[in-house]
Amino acid sequence: MHGFAVLIVAQAFKGSLSVRQVGEAVRRGAARAGADARVLLASDGGDGLLDAISDSLVRRTHHRTTGPLGEGVEAPVGWLDRQTAVVESRLVCGLSLLTEDRRNPLRTTTRGLGTLVQDVAAAGAGRVVIGLGGSATMDGGLGMARSWGWRATDAAGRELPEGGGSLIHLESLEPGRQPSAQLVALCDVRNPLNGARGARVYAAQKGAGPEAVERLARGLERLAAVSDGIGPAGLAEHAGAGAAGGLGFGILFFGGGTLVEGASWVLDRLEFAGLLREKVDLVVVAEAAFDETSLEGKLTGEVLRKAVGAGVPVHLIAPSARAVPRHVTFATGPGVWTARDLEEHAATSIAARLRLLPG
Repeated sequence: MHGFAVLIVAQAFKGSLSVRQVGEAVRRGAARAGADARVLLASDGGDGLLDAISDSLVRRTHHRTTGPLGEGVEAPVGWLDRQTAVVESRLVCGLSLLTEDRRNPLRTTTRGLGTLVQDVAAAGAGRVVIGLGGSATMDGGLGMARSWGWRATDAAGRELPEGGGSLIHLESLEPGRQPSAQLVALCDVRNPLNGARGARVYAAQKGAGPEAVERLARGLERLAAVSDGIGPAGLAEHAGAGAAGGLGFGILFFGGGTLVEGASWVLDRLEFAGLLREKVDLVVVAEAAFDETSLEGKLTGEVLRKAVGAGVPVHLIAPSARAVPRHVTFATGPGVWTARDLEEHAATSIAARLRLLPG
């Protein structure tokens, strides 16, 4: 069986294993199965983004800003060149910064991200690439905009409190300034801001109960309505506007930026399509939980699309897996996997998969 070339695409298992841990565990499993394995550390704009593009970075810097509840945090920034900075928003306003009992999207804010953008722009960045995955916020990017001088008031002219919970009372927006740097947001989902498939879909995982979900959804609808009255209309319907609790919308409206699919952006930088044209017998992709949403802009879906298009078979390894396409073999199992569990599943399933390949 030795000599089979396996290309492993690793991504972080949220809350349990880093992208590097996933990549190394699957690599060990593939080696035990007798495969020649190459590992790509990847991301769709969330956890692991800076690790995925680490070979392309010319330097890293660290900047003090504020976290999702106003506490001080130090955020790493990667630089692709002297004028292009890359930021993971989750390291400024993400769930990973909060214990479960402190997750509250009614109060969490993106203000620290706006401060960070200003900081890196002052350091010479003319372009800031922002990964949107893993946020703890539902404020539509308003907190970010406030750090740029925007004011949000209610019907009595009072300044709204931070967080998505106050958006329901939004009456007026007073424009501030746009950042001097061009903003490019990497989205891991294609959801619009509002509606049944809007940002509300992800509110529960940020700590919102049913009543809070409704309040947050109505608040984002209010933000879209007020914004339409003072700027370009229809931005709330843009694919990805609902990413990161509406931060995608905020990048468009307040920042004058653009949204791109994070998975495609990362895979292009890793030259994934070119690697598929080399001798690859099998692509193995690992994801903590695969479901219907995995095919809606996330990394695994993009890997499947590109590999199938290149005629390379794909094997999925995921602790939780449902709605897997018929042409994809997969290995799954209950519980939260350790690195050792992942290695065992990889070794067994890759060996079985390779036996099915011709040659």
